[in-house]
Amino acid sequence: MPERPPDTSGPEAVSVGTSLGLVECELIEVADGVAAAVLWLNRPESLNALSWELVLELEHQLRVADQDPHVCAVLISGRGRGFCAGGDLKAYVELQANAAEFDRFLRDLHRTFGHIRTMNKPVVALVNGVTAAGGLELLLACDFAYAAESAQIGDLHLNYGQIGGGGSLALLPRTVGPARARELVFSARLLDSREACEWGLVVRVVPDAQLLETGLELARGLAAKSPVGVALAKEVLNRGYADGTGTDQALRLEADAASLYSASLPDSMEGLRAFAERRAPKFPGRGG
Repeated sequence: MPERPPDTSGPEAVSVGTSLGLVECELIEVADGVAAAVLWLNRPESLNALSWELVLELEHQLRVADQDPHVCAVLISGRGRGFCAGGDLKAYVELQANAAEFDRFLRDLHRTFGHIRTMNKPVVALVNGVTAAGGLELLLACDFAYAAESAQIGDLHLNYGQIGGGGSLALLPRTVGPARARELVFSARLLDSREACEWGLVVRVVPDAQLLETGLELARGLAAKSPVGVALAKEVLNRGYADGTGTDQALRLEADAASLYSASLPDSMEGLRAFAERRAPKFPGRGG
């Protein structure tokens, strides 16, 4: 049986795995005192397969980045030839033999991916190379994705006697539509980057050598925006869609957030004053 990771049922779980180097955080300055946190999945020999330890380390790095006021965006990519080829199937041979342990692993996986959707910072997948099964589920958890031309994306669970457990069966139909989701799951084929963009799995395709720079370009734009405004916009966008609310309720959620932001938070007034005075804003939410 694989060594059992420490219990992850409480706040102390975020410290698990931080010394293993399975997820490397690179802070890249994109503006004066503002950085993008690039999280590199670092198991290139296995195409960055999602071991239990990697999942916990990813959660820790995400939480650290979200709490850092100098970080304006989080970019996730993979070392080597792939973004993430899915779960660690070799470890699953023993892990799935213990139903309680595998259920606990899935709960950790869902908590980690769920945190991406509720973070204050935008989280963007920079998809390089092979992205399959659990890698697709990580992509779907991010706010959106950019892809390198060499990227290949699909759900290969059924090829190995598995089914999606980290979100592909729930989130893929909501992203590409139910018919395309069924075709991708049942065929277990890999889409090339252009087809993945046509389906809406990624929003842009760029040359491989420009993938990181494309993410940093987005971060530079975010560095000039109110972090409080960005956080509220992400919350409304994600909650209004994910909760399955009707249009009227989603509009109410948006109006409440806009009212809170404009009436009680200083970034809104700073943006208006800067426009009127024809200068760059210095948002208090960024410590300006």
